[in-house]
Amino acid sequence: MIKYVLASGSPRRRELLEQMGLCFEISQAHEKEIITKEVPADIVEELSYQKASATVVRYLQRYQNDTVVIIGADTIVAHKNEIMGKPKDNNDAIAMLTKLQGDSHQVYTGVTLIVLEKGLKKRKQERVTFCESTDVCMYPMTPEQIAAYVATGEPMDKAGAYAIQGKCAAFIKSINGEYNNVVGLPIARLMQELFVRKLV
Repeated sequence: MIKYVLASGSPRRRELLEQMGLCFEISQAHEKEIITKEVPADIVEELSYQKASATVVRYLQRYQNDTVVIIGADTIVAHKNEIMGKPKDNNDAIAMLTKLQGDSHQVYTGVTLIVLEKGLKKRKQERVTFCESTDVCMYPMTPEQIAAYVATGEPMDKAGAYAIQGKCAAFIKSINGEYNNVVGLPIARLMQELFVRKLV
């Protein structure tokens, strides 16, 4: 049997895995993020690995008769060489959206799968890390529209201070790449990685 573990507290990632019919448990890592990379794709791969690897320790002695698949993910937004994570406060969210509105940006999500093969002694581990990128173009937003959107509270736990699947959908002009990558998990690529390894 295969046990899936999501090393993230993101409700969006949870919903996407549920859509795929996967039964999983959540084991959120609370380790401090350490960024040593500079390129957006490298940063999200590094952070996704940190989240997944911080969770491994909890499962080395559990479910020893099952294969365990730990899924770590991290998402950032990049605009003209500026990297945007989650806003610190309303003013930060307004500043981010002011830069993103009326322009194109990239959304990067890094994913790390750590597979613990079943076994009672030293468990064999396989690691797969990848990144998906999606280009997003936004319609112009007035300062009043930005302030009203930020006042909803929706941007506060989102990279780049917006939710493509929420109220900000009204300002998304086009995307090039996987939609769910912008939501927070490139579910099609993730499933393909699981299919090819017969982990689903």
